[in-house]
Amino acid sequence: MEVQAITRNVRMSAQKMREVVRQIQGMNAVQAKAVLAVVPRKSARLVAKTLQSAIANAENNNGLKPESLRVKEAVAGTATTIKRFTPKARGSAGPILKRSCHIKIVLSD
Repeated sequence: MEVQAITRNVRMSAQKMREVVRQIQGMNAVQAKAVLAVVPRKSARLVAKTLQSAIANAENNNGLKPESLRVKEAVAGTATTIKRFTPKARGSAGPILKRSCHIKIVLSD
């Protein structure tokens, strides 16, 4: 049985998020939670929160044990980009792209 959790519109680029998400791919859910606890990045905290939500979904909605769960899929995809502009030389404007992403974690027993 598969259980998933999705966190949408996280204000961090998907590229930075993917570095952490790839580390937990295919791991045991409890082991992945322990790995994320020691990674010193903001993205690790956000991924850990999503993983905890997926584990809670499995326990409460389907009655599964956390020890039997594995991270089947962990994906960070791009979301909407907020566009801002900063002044540049000679009266021109330079773009600032404030990127965001979606985190999706799928657990299976």
